[in-house]
Amino acid sequence: MTKDLISINDLTTDEIHGLLDLSAKVEAMPLAERVQMLRGNVLGVMFFEPSTRTRLSFEAAMARLGGSVVGFSETGSTSVVKGESLADTVRTLECYSDVMVIRHPWEGAARLAASVSKVPVINAGDGSNQHPTQTLLDLYTLRKFFGKIGGLKVAFVGDLKYGRTVHSLVHALMMFGDVQMTLVSPEALQLPDYLKIEAANRGVVLNETTDLAEAVRSCDAVYMTRIQKERFADLVEYEKVKNSFCLTAKALEEAQEHMKVLHPLPRVTEIASDVDSTRHAGYFEQVRNGVVMRQAILLTLLGVRP
Repeated sequence: MTKDLISINDLTTDEIHGLLDLSAKVEAMPLAERVQMLRGNVLGVMFFEPSTRTRLSFEAAMARLGGSVVGFSETGSTSVVKGESLADTVRTLECYSDVMVIRHPWEGAARLAASVSKVPVINAGDGSNQHPTQTLLDLYTLRKFFGKIGGLKVAFVGDLKYGRTVHSLVHALMMFGDVQMTLVSPEALQLPDYLKIEAANRGVVLNETTDLAEAVRSCDAVYMTRIQKERFADLVEYEKVKNSFCLTAKALEEAQEHMKVLHPLPRVTEIASDVDSTRHAGYFEQVRNGVVMRQAILLTLLGVRP
């Protein structure tokens, strides 16, 4: 594995399997044993965009490994408001930490941070580009639910144009070869062409539709996404598509018994609250898996093995 984790493209299939296996191993360890593994290490966090699950799960992951956390979750109290460059902010935090995690609204910001940092950098989301740690926890969640990843039928629903979690996960699933993917979105929010071209080059079929009901009936997992208001330059266009899809408990009546609904969260209107109590709801288990996967990533980048 490279020094940094910036894109899911940086990992081989074997490296992904290694992280999934390490996550399972760490999850099975007693907390008393885990809490000794990164004692004395410091995680630096730089969140230039809002976050709940990603930031808190990284902080929880480091704390449960015995390490500590420094950094910021908003820029209002930092020198960024004085005009400090991203590179200088990175170089400063590098002086206080052993590994860093960054979320930023600019595509490519995480790669820039890695280029100037002497300590490992983890991308926690850069614009609409990539979110590799979310992808890894999504893969871990799929493997826990179904015992495998290869051979699954997965539907992606909602904002496939700007959704960085979708971009990363679609790419990762292509690496497993025999995964069948269905894309459900408004025409204005279809998956970017570069991913469609990559799929064609790999011989992977992507089925595009606007029929959510058929995806629910035929797939093993339905990955819902929020229509991201903050990514739209024109709010009129956002208003046209914001309520395109809503999954309800009623809509799940025709789903296969084992089907699971996933979502990177936060949700708005795309999953009704009555889905939470069904056997199909998998998104809060997905959240829990974020801590153990991010523990595996921290351990790997810092060169510590159980």
